Amino acid sequence: MRILFQGDSITDCDRSRTNDANVGTGYPLLVKSQLGYTEPAKHEFFNRGISGNRIVDVYARIKRDIINLKPDVMSILIGVNDVWHDVDENCPNGVDADKFYKIYSMLISEIKEALPNIKIMILEPFVLRAAATDGAWEFFSTEVPLRAKAAKQIAEDFGLPFIPLQAGFDELEKLAPANYWLVDGVHPTAMGHQYIKDQWLKTFALL
Repeated sequence: MRILFQGDSITDCDRSRTNDANVGTGYPLLVKSQLGYTEPAKHEFFNRGISGNRIVDVYARIKRDIINLKPDVMSILIGVNDVWHDVDENCPNGVDADKFYKIYSMLISEIKEALPNIKIMILEPFVLRAAATDGAWEFFSTEVPLRAKAAKQIAEDFGLPFIPLQAGFDELEKLAPANYWLVDGVHPTAMGHQYIKDQWLKTFALL
């Protein structure tokens, strides 16, 4: 089974651009290590997350980084940069919630048309209050949930599994500070990636 991880820096995690065996240091590696151990030689793993990507960037590379790879299973985690890129008031370049939904819908529709047997899992974008988000927390805490709502709606529209993450991170923050799980409020620590991996595998087991 060919498994593709798609998204932004949370998925990218310093993955190699030239060696597919190197899927980075985040949740894709944790998924690969567990599935690869429990189901030897059954799966191929590809990471095509790119740091800084918004939904429009993923859509722009739909053929190269999704369709051409012909994955059997794809997960996608995208949305926080669509908000974060609007924090720079001098050069805002985010994607508003309505456009996020429209482009995301086009992405999934075209993938399913090209790869009718693909199984797709939609992961919920998330945010906590820490170094990178504290200065614009009202904006982040208002806008990221709108992208999460759109992602959930996409999953419902296409009958796809949706992996909620925000509520779990909110609960984890009760056990340890936000930066224990998300080092800057956006990017997971090892412990944050472990949480994402667990939710990913729970959903994968039901496909």
